[in-house]
Amino acid sequence: MALADLSTDYAGRKGAMFKLALKTGILTVVTAGFYRFWMKTRMRRYYWSAIRPGGLPLEYGGRPTEKLLGFLTAVVFLAFYIGVVNLVLMFFSFSLFQGNAPAYAVSLVGITPLIFFAQYRARRYVLARTRWRGIRFGLEPGVAGFVWRSILHWGLTAMTAGLYWPVKTFWLEKYRTDRTFYGNARMHQGGRWFMLYPATKHIAIGAVIVLVTGAIIAWQETPALAPLTVIGAGWMVFGIAYYKANAFKRLTDAKTLGDIGLCTAPRAGRVLGIYAGGWAAISGVLFGALMVVGIIMGLVLAATGFAVQAWLGGEDLSSIPAFVPVIFGLVVYFGVFIFYGVLKEVFITLPMAEHFAEETRIVNAHLLNDIHQRDRDEFGEAEGFADALPLGDAF
Repeated sequence: MALADLSTDYAGRKGAMFKLALKTGILTVVTAGFYRFWMKTRMRRYYWSAIRPGGLPLEYGGRPTEKLLGFLTAVVFLAFYIGVVNLVLMFFSFSLFQGNAPAYAVSLVGITPLIFFAQYRARRYVLARTRWRGIRFGLEPGVAGFVWRSILHWGLTAMTAGLYWPVKTFWLEKYRTDRTFYGNARMHQGGRWFMLYPATKHIAIGAVIVLVTGAIIAWQETPALAPLTVIGAGWMVFGIAYYKANAFKRLTDAKTLGDIGLCTAPRAGRVLGIYAGGWAAISGVLFGALMVVGIIMGLVLAATGFAVQAWLGGEDLSSIPAFVPVIFGLVVYFGVFIFYGVLKEVFITLPMAEHFAEETRIVNAHLLNDIHQRDRDEFGEAEGFADALPLGDAF
């Protein structure tokens, strides 16, 4: 590493994240989701402050009230779309086709551009509220271009059964990166459209093993080869982790900010280990919690005089006190709803952010002193559409 390069430290800790995620998750459930704008703000501030290039933390300056007002604005628009446009589509669907399936299909196609619209606008807001060394990031307007490019590239990806995915990833990332600023300096995504295909090699190997083995089993009727399909499927899972790490490396290494560059080296084995260990931990904790809840409810039933042994035998179910299944359902629903999000942050999101951050460094960092501040992007809409659509949980 050259003396002018800056490595990235990560200060996030699982204990602190568990407390923050649990507290904000409970408040979100208690307030029927109203607190989630404050939850997202507090979580982002923690993650941003934990990522420290050159020892200096990122800063997140977004406000929950901005998110709330943006969400309300988006809800008004979507209410019009759902209430008026869908009603018209349903009318013509029943009039012309005697069914509602065409209306649902057209409605889905119609809302797709809004998803891409929300993604670009959300990224613009997040960058506009992010600072490092006191200098703001920014994303210039360009949502219309992103929407039609997304429709085109996602359409080609669907038509090619996923073979076009690396090309789609490159061109959409290039469009956003080439419009990203740090202060008064514009970023640039270098590389070529085919640069991500080598990162798919393990997915391809696993897919070939599965397809060839399946064809041989069907043709020769040799079920003894079935374990090879499991090996192929496992190879594909590793391939997905390898693609995530290698594609991130290739795209990041090709990003520049003038003569300033980035260099990263995430490891596929570590990415796979985080996912495997994280999901195992989440499953174990939730299963154990459900077992404890079940035992407690069994004791409650026994205390009320209910014959647990008869219940296990499938008899006398009508004698269960009415409040018991209600309480059990509420405890399980809200418990899983809260703790799933908390555990995912602790065992997957935080370790993943730590690994990718610590493996990234800034090249020619001394040139950062030549970058000046940019004007604040007010952007009052915030992430309204991303919160109103199923995109609001993404950081």
